[in-house]
Amino acid sequence: MVGLFVAYLDRINLSIALPSLSRELGFTGSRFAIVSSWVLTTFLIGYAGANIFGGIFTRRAEPKWVVISLLAVWSIATLLTGFVGSLFSLLVMRAILGIAEGVYWPQQSRFAKAWFAPNELSRANTIIQYYGQYIALSVGFFILTPVYDALGWRYIFYITAFLGLFITLPLFWTMLLKESEAPYASKSQVSNPKLTLKALGGKPFLFLVFSNITQAMLFWGVTLWLPMVVKSLGYSGFKQGLGSALPYITAIILAIPISIISDKTGRRLLIATLGLIIPGSLMILLPFVDGGLTKLILISFALGYGASHYSGNFWTILESSVEPDSIGPAAGIINGIAAGGGGTLAGFIVGIFLKSTGSYMPGFMILGLLIILGGFSMMLYGKFTRKAAE
Repeated sequence: MVGLFVAYLDRINLSIALPSLSRELGFTGSRFAIVSSWVLTTFLIGYAGANIFGGIFTRRAEPKWVVISLLAVWSIATLLTGFVGSLFSLLVMRAILGIAEGVYWPQQSRFAKAWFAPNELSRANTIIQYYGQYIALSVGFFILTPVYDALGWRYIFYITAFLGLFITLPLFWTMLLKESEAPYASKSQVSNPKLTLKALGGKPFLFLVFSNITQAMLFWGVTLWLPMVVKSLGYSGFKQGLGSALPYITAIILAIPISIISDKTGRRLLIATLGLIIPGSLMILLPFVDGGLTKLILISFALGYGASHYSGNFWTILESSVEPDSIGPAAGIINGIAAGGGGTLAGFIVGIFLKSTGSYMPGFMILGLLIILGGFSMMLYGKFTRKAAE
């Protein structure tokens, strides 16, 4: 949880720094929307391939040492971002950040599967993979926005790099345990050296992939632009930081109760499906409602509801449906394609509509339509897995 907290601070710091950074590096005015789309999504481009290949190539590696080495790499890249003087060097540092965090991500599913019983997995995934993430997004926007206003954009990167190098890295080194010591760890070496579709759960795996692409598009399409969206709705300073944090505060409040309900009832698929369809329906309304506060409430509830209902349940469904030795590769493939590919595309969708309409809301509406399709994909996943079980 702490590791993902730091990882997400290092992802979102650029969204806060972008207004001043764009002026200093020379891409304001008519160039802002498109160049910013590239700047914000370069992380995700590196992240995409690293998730896929990192999950596969670290299949035999001890996850403790993998995450320690990657945390060091991305924290150094974050520190160096605070010293960049050109657009090219900024893009390089963000790409390195994406690659390191991309290989890191699949290890979390390996830890969850190895350390927690099947009837605890929704809570485990919520705490490990999403509580840290949404605490970072809420606290990050809330705290780092005033830091940016007071000290400038470079100090945001110095502070977040310090948290990784001098707090989290020693914590991992001394306290993180090895997968081999876990009670639910796979006792064999890689049982199937060839990664096959069957090992990933068969054809229904493809429905999981598509649903997660749409969820990642909504999450990243909003998150990458959120501080600027909140400012466009009429909020600045402290209110801008609080407004940017609201979607993630909502997710934090809802996540644990929903994960407990999911584990106790076993209705993970239904809850995850609603976590796509309901947020999508709310996002579609955005261009048709007036008032900055109303729009902010819709965005906040859509993201908070979606994250708390979908994310922990989705990864539990995945971890329960693939072969134990394929969990890392499966998590990497899905997160790489979804967050890396879908998130990059979503960033550009919002940027293109912003350039053509002057508003973020049309792009958000398109993302809402797409995530509803993701909900139908989860329904098809349930249908095909039930048919296979019969």
